[in-house]
Amino acid sequence: MRVERTTCCVVGGGPAGMMAGLLLARSGVDVTVLEKHEDFFRDFRGDTIHPATLRILAELGIAEEFLDLPHTRMPRVSMETASGPLTIAEFSRLRPYGFIAFLPQWDFLDFLYDRARAHPTFRLIRQAEVTELVLDGGRIAGVRAETVEGPLEVRADLVLAADGRDSVVRERAGLAVIPKSPPIDVLWFRLSRAADEEVPFFRSEGDGVLVSINRGTYWQLAYVIPHQGFDRVQERGLPTFRSAIAALVPTFADRLEGVTTWEQVKLLSVRVDRLRTWWRPGLLCIGDAAHAMSPAGGVGINLAIQDAVAAANVLAPALRAGGVTTGALRAVQRRRELPTRITQAFQIRVVGNLYPRSGGTDADRPDPLPIRLIRRLPALRHLTGRFIGMGVRPEHVHTAVGTPVG
Repeated sequence: MRVERTTCCVVGGGPAGMMAGLLLARSGVDVTVLEKHEDFFRDFRGDTIHPATLRILAELGIAEEFLDLPHTRMPRVSMETASGPLTIAEFSRLRPYGFIAFLPQWDFLDFLYDRARAHPTFRLIRQAEVTELVLDGGRIAGVRAETVEGPLEVRADLVLAADGRDSVVRERAGLAVIPKSPPIDVLWFRLSRAADEEVPFFRSEGDGVLVSINRGTYWQLAYVIPHQGFDRVQERGLPTFRSAIAALVPTFADRLEGVTTWEQVKLLSVRVDRLRTWWRPGLLCIGDAAHAMSPAGGVGINLAIQDAVAAANVLAPALRAGGVTTGALRAVQRRRELPTRITQAFQIRVVGNLYPRSGGTDADRPDPLPIRLIRRLPALRHLTGRFIGMGVRPEHVHTAVGTPVG
């Protein structure tokens, strides 16, 4: 087995892992990121870059370069219900960027990688699937992985687990998970988009909800279904599925005939959970590895990025000094746990109420309470915009550009 040594081993090359790798390498910490795939291309991943994340990029001096990439912008979230159109979140007052940017996640990760690899202490190893933890006297001292070049052991002062909601690292570490009860699942699929075509971002009618994301040449569509309800949708058949979408956006009807197989429809089985304890000596979990989020509000990437920034702010000085104490790991969890818990409660209780329940007709079904409140008090849309766009505790970059350790 090949054995390598680094100061911080980051497991997972998603938004949390790549941002943490960039920030730590920027501050002079020796970082190795292990990514199990050959590239960053994964369809129907979260593609939203929120104002809080754009502010982080601005603090790093790379926001304008990032915004040179092809993307679309959403300055507000509007929805169409049986009661009429409504703006439920307004981002235009947020600074320095008052919009959510949409672009493929692989472009975002490639962008972060290009900036990270400019630092001599950064290294990315692709096609490295972590399988085990390395223990040393009860402390986690590294990981073992399978790579195209054979087995690899990476020894590190700190393992940063950013390997997603199905985290192998947190499972091997035996960290206890607190599950929640998400009210929805999501079916993702695509339709071509006509030039200058506009449809409501959020369309709700009867028992159907459709989110339409403008990706320039195509629509990325999310059809919301009850949790664990995909089998029932499939039993009803593709014609019924296409009819349900066409009822929400009639202009899609002709293109829906192109959805001819369920292989074109990707199920996102929504899971909301969080770890009771995010760390063990030598290990810290961040992003979805610490707290799986619902896609509601598209806030999962933003929280993952905020976790990475908080972790780098706290841990970079300790890593440069030669070691991370459990007190430092505990401090990261203390800082990020409350925003996580509040956001998850919002996703489950408040956002869940936006989705219709079976039974009744539009005429006799009142708008959900959040919608009625925003209709009565339009200024609330700026508060919901701040909550969605910036989060409960947005982070700032405190790590300075440093020199390599050792």
